[in-house]
Amino acid sequence: MPFPNDEKLMALSQSILNKFDTIFGLHPGFRAAHAKGMMLTGKFTPSSRATSLTRAPHVVRISTPVTVRFSNSTGLPLLPDNDGNADPRGLAIRFHLAEHSHTDIVSHSTDGFPTRTGDEFLEFLTAIATSDPSKPSDPAHPAPIEKFLGSHPAALKFVQTPKPAPASFARETYFGVTAYRFINKDGAARFGRYRIVPAAGNEHLNAATTAGKAPTYLFDELQQRIARSPIEFRVLVQLADAGDVVDDATIHWPADRPLLELGAITLTQPVADNAGEQKHIIFDPIPRIDGIEPSADPLLELRAAIYLLSGRRRRAAAT
Repeated sequence: MPFPNDEKLMALSQSILNKFDTIFGLHPGFRAAHAKGMMLTGKFTPSSRATSLTRAPHVVRISTPVTVRFSNSTGLPLLPDNDGNADPRGLAIRFHLAEHSHTDIVSHSTDGFPTRTGDEFLEFLTAIATSDPSKPSDPAHPAPIEKFLGSHPAALKFVQTPKPAPASFARETYFGVTAYRFINKDGAARFGRYRIVPAAGNEHLNAATTAGKAPTYLFDELQQRIARSPIEFRVLVQLADAGDVVDDATIHWPADRPLLELGAITLTQPVADNAGEQKHIIFDPIPRIDGIEPSADPLLELRAAIYLLSGRRRRAAAT
């Protein structure tokens, strides 16, 4: 994962990382966001239709080893699984192509993102950091976060989107935030967004049921589930039509856009050193392989830079 040489990008990335620290506090050895997680291993098997979309190496092979990380939102490593702030949940997938060669998918359980650009995201985090949730709302003097949401309809929509807690990490659908350009062996290209769908189907809990759950119910259930049998997900790509916006993560494509099945992920066991591997691995939202290219979405380079900064800090704390 190359270190970006864009000074403005790196300064913005560091500012966002610092703002996460302001909101959640410093927790050495953990991620600044999605700090609480668990990793499993398994394999990816491409579908028969996958090569019609892309010539990517993991699609033209019989199967590819994967490492998957499930996580709660926020930068709090001890956040209870039944806390409303734990949503959206995260799912990151690493496809191990060869020694020191890989490509990743980073997704979460809400379809979309609150801002289009990194500068807007920093404004969003600053508004959260400077608002006191313990104080009642005052229409005459709205809190910074209320001012921000009032002037950014996409962020307001994201915040207001229902985010029910899942019954299991294995019963949740996860969405790729940004679009990618997929190219097949004939050079035909089409933009698409990832969607990771559980083979067991979706199951969400109501607020009362969630409140009655144990603080570690999701990770406990995940350990019990993987001990009983493999966990399966379908990796889909929602395909854009001509004219669809492909460089703005706040814009949803119409529901009638087709879904192409890229393949299936079968998870079989936890990683051998869960805590150590979580500190070490740095997922990359930019594919960096032939057959899948980044779109012009400004969040991609920014997210890659933030993940790298956070990862290097995490690794340094682990030594």
